[in-house]
Amino acid sequence: MSLDPSVSLRSTTVSRLRAAGCVFAEDEAELLFSAAHDEAALDVLVERRAVGFPLEHVVGWAEFGGLRIAVDTGVFVPRRRTEFLVERAVALAAPGALCVDLCCGSGAAGAVLLSAVPGARVHAADIEPAAVRCARRNVEPRGGHVHEGDLFAPLPDGLRGRVEILVANVPYVPTEEVGLLPPEAREHEPLVALDGGADGLDVLRRVAAEAPAWLAPGGRLFVETSERQTGAAADAVAAHGLTPRFETCEERYATVLVATREG
Repeated sequence: MSLDPSVSLRSTTVSRLRAAGCVFAEDEAELLFSAAHDEAALDVLVERRAVGFPLEHVVGWAEFGGLRIAVDTGVFVPRRRTEFLVERAVALAAPGALCVDLCCGSGAAGAVLLSAVPGARVHAADIEPAAVRCARRNVEPRGGHVHEGDLFAPLPDGLRGRVEILVANVPYVPTEEVGLLPPEAREHEPLVALDGGADGLDVLRRVAAEAPAWLAPGGRLFVETSERQTGAAADAVAAHGLTPRFETCEERYATVLVATREG
C-alpha cells in the first residue's frame, strides 16, 4: 500500500526535493509517495533522490512506451527520446517478426516490441550482468529471451540471416563529453552504456560490421544517434552494404538511423 501523505508531509517533501534541485518536485513527490509504504520509507527515498540518484532508480521503474519498466540501481535508465526509436521499429515490424534488442539495458525496447507487435519473437542482449538481470524481469515474462554477452556474441546462432528488426540502442556520447552529462547519469549509470568512443560511434561501427550477417533480406537496423553524427553514422552502415536513412522527432530531440539490408 502506498503512503497517503498529510498536507504538511507533502509540503515538506516537495520543499526537500526543490532544495535538492529537482525541477519537477511536485510530480516527483507523488511518485515517491506511491513507492513508500510509510514515512520512514519515504524519508529514505527522498534522501536517495536528494543526493542525486535517478528518480527511476529510487522508485524502481520507468514509464516507457506505455509500459512500466523495472529499472534496478546501476542500470541505464530508458530515455523518453528512445521511445521514438522503438516506435519506428514497431511501425515497421510485421506480425510475428523476429526481433533483436542489442545493448538492451533494462530491456525496455524488447518489452515494447513484445507488447506492441502481435506474435513478435524477441531476443535481447547486454554485456552488463546487472542489466541482464533487470531485462529478464521485463522481457521474459512477456515471452522474450535475454542473453548476457558482447553485442551479437551471446545470440543463438540460428538467428543468423533471419532477424527482421534489429534495435541497437548503442552508446553514442563521445568519450570527452561523458563528463558533461548530468551527474545522475555519469555517477549512477554504467559507463559502457554512455561512452561511445572518440567520436561516439565506436559501438555503432561494430554493430554495423556484423549486422548484415544477422539481418534477413529486407531486415532493418534501428539506431539512435545525434543530429551532428548523421553523416558519419550513415557512412558506417553503408560501408557494410546497408542502406541508411534518418527519421527525426523534434519534440523529443530524437534522431534515428534506419539501415536496411536490401535484397
